[in-house]
Amino acid sequence: MNEPVIDLTTISAVLFDTDGVVTDTARGHAAAWKHVFDAFLRGRSTPFDIRDDYLRHVDGRPRLDGIRTFLEARGITVPEGSPDDEPGAATVHGLGLAKDRIFMAQVEKYGVAAFPSTVSLLHELRHRGARTAAVSASLHGRKLVTSAGVLHLFDLVVDGNDAALMNLPGKPDPALFLEAARRLALPAVRAAVVDAALPGVEAGRKGGFGLVVAVARDGAEAAELSAAGAEVVVSDLGELAVRGRVPPLTA
Repeated sequence: MNEPVIDLTTISAVLFDTDGVVTDTARGHAAAWKHVFDAFLRGRSTPFDIRDDYLRHVDGRPRLDGIRTFLEARGITVPEGSPDDEPGAATVHGLGLAKDRIFMAQVEKYGVAAFPSTVSLLHELRHRGARTAAVSASLHGRKLVTSAGVLHLFDLVVDGNDAALMNLPGKPDPALFLEAARRLALPAVRAAVVDAALPGVEAGRKGGFGLVVAVARDGAEAAELSAAGAEVVVSDLGELAVRGRVPPLTA
């Protein structure tokens, strides 16, 4: 395992996933998924495991992809449905709408917090001349970063709305990260990816980024994240040092 360092003599930008990396929202997502899936699975299968099922099948994926992946793992098939479905209907869209309603109700009630260590790292990176981007598969990515009070620490945000408009595939495809690098006018090899989910780490590896950092907050999935392509695994971004400085742009 490599030393937990971002070397700004070779890396000019850092692309951060949001859930579990910038914003402390992963537990809220997992709880909302459990509420929705357990109601749907009653009489069909065993309950949704808030840790293993969430990490293996849902975390880091676009909402509808997560539903498809989880149900496939349980051998369950439901119709796709449409965005006009009733939340909670036994369709991919219906389950997704129910989860979205529950999660956003939590956000409206309790707000969103940013991890202090991530905020400190963002300040340090920008002080040293690095550019930063928030990259999220969520349609609410920009709203969550804004609610957490850290939008000003990013040069840009690429989220699920961009993916929908541009017809970009979700993680583990690297398209969202590559789009962020494109907007920063940098080749992937000059950017680092920081993610807390297996699909995001795999996307960073597939995209040919200069560094892939994984955040394993309880340490349990560290080996899997490393196997998926993370060159550096930390339990908190406070462990990640920054070395060097990005040279200023010249005319």
